[in-house]
Parts: sequence; structure tokens; C-alpha cells
Amino acid sequence: MDDFPPTAKSRVKRLHQRAHYDRETIYRILDAGFVCHVGYGIDDHPYVTATSYWRDGDSIYWHGSSASRMLRTLKGGVPVCVNVSLIDGLVLARSGFHSSINYRSVMLFGKATALGDDQEKLRALEAFSERITPGRWDELRPPTAQELKATMVLVMPIEEAVAKERDGPPGDDEEDYTLDVWAGELPFHLTAGKPVPDPRLKPGIAEPAYLQDYELEGQPKGS
Repeated sequence: MDDFPPTAKSRVKRLHQRAHYDRETIYRILDAGFVCHVGYGIDDHPYVTATSYWRDGDSIYWHGSSASRMLRTLKGGVPVCVNVSLIDGLVLARSGFHSSINYRSVMLFGKATALGDDQEKLRALEAFSERITPGRWDELRPPTAQELKATMVLVMPIEEAVAKERDGPPGDDEEDYTLDVWAGELPFHLTAGKPVPDPRLKPGIAEPAYLQDYELEGQPKGS
């Protein structure tokens, strides 16, 4: 895969050794998450909106109500900045200055457009469903024409991108390693709990296989 050449907009200046511009790293982080923050401007005011997303190839997608001011603004091709952040743990150093967080993050730049064709929308929504719960789409009632009309799906080809990561133990000042202060890492893992059936679930419907031992992509197994 080709790298995303860093520009004045995407180049990391602070702790630049943690930056990555290759598609493999950027897409690995994107595929480990499904909530992003979308930054944009409306009438000279900045806004940031949290939403779910999914990646397909060199583009990311998100969806919502056709009446959404955010989506109606973005479909016009305004510049967009999308951020995805995954928190992997606390880094507890022997000083507050060197205490930190282990994380994986991606910042994307591009312009979004709306999918206008119902079949394109259906394919995109199926990809999102299969991304989150593989195998569930075929079980669901198909969307109605009215539901599709009420739903807008945006696609943003990734024009520029940068990833930034931190992992591992604290990096204390050499003289601080002799201090009587506990130091190390406190890992965080996003895990799925036990499924809770809808109180109105029809009797006799078994828990689907895709919810048993559900694992979130990009998380350590058995965490």
C-alpha cells in the first residue's frame, strides 16, 4: 500500500516519531473502531459531531437522518476532518510530567458526498451491519422505501491521513528511576458484555451465534 504523503495539514510536529502515514497502520486503527468525531464548519462556526462509521477500501462512510443539519451540510462537499481515537491504557510514571496515555488515533481529511441511489445505500448499510455483527443483515427485516428515504449515507474518500500511537511503559527521567513510586501501565480493554434479551422477545428465539464470545476487532483476545 502507498503512504499518504504528509502535508502542512497532516504532518505531526510534536513527538513526530509516533506518527505513521502508511495505509496499513491507518486502516488497522480505523478498522478497530466504529465511533468517530467529524469536524466541520457551518456559518463560520466550528462543530464536532460524534457518529458511527465504517471503512470500505479507501473511503469511510457514516449515516444518519436525511433531516440532519450536519449531513445536509457535509453532502455539499465542504472540507471535513475526521478523528478516531482508541484508548489502550494509563501510563503511570514517577512524575506527573511523564505520565501519559497509551492510545491509537487517526486523523483524516477529505470531502463527503451523499449516496443517492437506493441500491448503493443498501449495500453501504449492509456493509455497516456486517462490520458490527457479521451474519445479522440477512436476519433483519429489509429497510422500507420510506426508511431509505429518511436515511442519508455519506461517503468520504480519504485524501489525507495520519496515525499517531503510543504504547509501552513510562519514559521517566533517569534520576527518577530510584524513587519509591510505583510506575507502570494500567491497560484498558473495550469488551462486550453478556447479551440482554429484549423483554418483548418472542419465546423460543435463541441467542444468535454471532453474539456468543463476541470479540471487538483490534482488542486483545480474552481481555
